[in-house]
Amino acid sequence: MMDRYEKILTIENEVEAQLLQKLLDERKIPYVMKSYYDSALNGLYQAQKGWGHIEAPDEYHEEIVKIYTDISS
Repeated sequence: MMDRYEKILTIENEVEAQLLQKLLDERKIPYVMKSYYDSALNGLYQAQKGWGHIEAPDEYHEEIVKIYTDISS
């Protein structure tokens, strides 16, 4: 059975997204990263709402939030 993925947090910029992706991969944490970029709006939505967000199984919620908090501070 596949784990259900839920939105964990919003990522503010591409640098944070790349670093978070690297750290989650190293820890073998399953996730999906979704960018808010839309070429039709030329990135306007992304500028207002953040770079994108990350989805993962609920059991990893706290660990992902802690990792993100560490890299964004």
